[in-house]
Amino acid sequence: MSARTDLRESARDLLAADAAKIAAVMLGIYVTYLLVGLILGYSANGMINTLQRLTFLVAIYAMVVLALNLHWGYTGLFNIGVAGFMAVGLYTMAMLAKPVEPTGGAQYPGLGLPVPIAILGGVLAAALVGFVVALPALRLRADYFAIVTIAFAEIVRLLYTASPFQEFTIFGYTMGTGGGRGILFNFQDPVVTIYRLPIFEGPVTFVNQYVEFGPADAQGVIYVGLLVVVLAGYYLLLKRTGESPFGRVLKAIREDEEATNALGKNTNAFKIKSFMLGCALMGLVGILWQFRRAGITPDAFRPHVTFYIWIALIIGGAGSNTGSILGAGIFTAGLFEGPQYLRRIIQSQISVGQPPGTFADAVGPMFALNFQPITSYLFNNMLTLQFVFMGVVLVWLMQNRPDGLLGYRTETAAAVPLGKRSDEVSETVHRADEPSETVSGTDGTSETASREDEVSDQ
Repeated sequence: MSARTDLRESARDLLAADAAKIAAVMLGIYVTYLLVGLILGYSANGMINTLQRLTFLVAIYAMVVLALNLHWGYTGLFNIGVAGFMAVGLYTMAMLAKPVEPTGGAQYPGLGLPVPIAILGGVLAAALVGFVVALPALRLRADYFAIVTIAFAEIVRLLYTASPFQEFTIFGYTMGTGGGRGILFNFQDPVVTIYRLPIFEGPVTFVNQYVEFGPADAQGVIYVGLLVVVLAGYYLLLKRTGESPFGRVLKAIREDEEATNALGKNTNAFKIKSFMLGCALMGLVGILWQFRRAGITPDAFRPHVTFYIWIALIIGGAGSNTGSILGAGIFTAGLFEGPQYLRRIIQSQISVGQPPGTFADAVGPMFALNFQPITSYLFNNMLTLQFVFMGVVLVWLMQNRPDGLLGYRTETAAAVPLGKRSDEVSETVHRADEPSETVSGTDGTSETASREDEVSDQ
């Protein structure tokens, strides 16, 4: 009983520490962006919109990084086709939710299902596609598995742009992907319904006394709040999964699949379940990312989306759910949105002049110690340089800190809290009266774990 009490206390302390890390990083990001807004002369409404967009992106990236962490950080599955599974979830939801007889420019029909049911259908479709991809791919080594997943993502994107699937009939029902034109949404936005609830009337009226806050702004804030709630659900689900017997088997597969298989575990079955769960979560993120927009196009799911997600995972560290959220926040604020805001700050303080037309025209004057053309050229092409900078950061991380901020952090795997001295561990084990073995870690601490408890199935 004492060991279990210590375990619960250790888990609470760890969760509190993780929450403090996330809160501290996000507070620092918000304060920085508020200062940027003051420098740029934003109004109060402009600052609210800036923080709203920032929170939206952090929540979206954090959710999909958590799903990828289940694949790579927990199970060791090298999935670089994340964008494809996101696209499957979103397109399936759109085709299920579109009216049978659409009006206006949304000329491609759907099944006319309620949006919540369509969202569930999109999540299930992403999980099913993950199952289909996993069956042949899991027989391959990690690098070949990565090739299969990225090829799948491109196949999905090209299928959605193909003219035969622009409109098709299956089992007597007509629907379509829209081809290269994409799909226009013409179904009711659930957030509008939520916004009309009486509970939001008072807060919106109060805010409008001080800031001009229209219905679209209020709906955006409500939606971001819902995303934060969903993100918390993702975190708790994957944290619970990682601490469960199922999660322990996944970690054992990551470390040594052959040894885990030798202990009687069907490693392929565990990997398929993990892959399907992660793909379902990615499909839901794809839906939450785009479905409030006017429509979708396949270009939204190009390979660079997966590249962004992997950078965020590497920054936070594979194997840590807390690191996934921190990595998403740092990536979004520092690498994704940060360069554009830095550009605006500098341009608001100094004049960089008219940029030259070509790179050669920008570089040539440097030999005469004239740096104005290259400066203005770089500022004008900040988006292109952003990709270069992300690549440089990725290379630096892989060379100097491949485990990220919290990568592969030691997690509780038994009824004995980590960090105890050897004599304390022995006393706890004797009190618990459980057969166990002590494994010494590289940092000099000891972890006592039941072999059966370490790799047991649910």
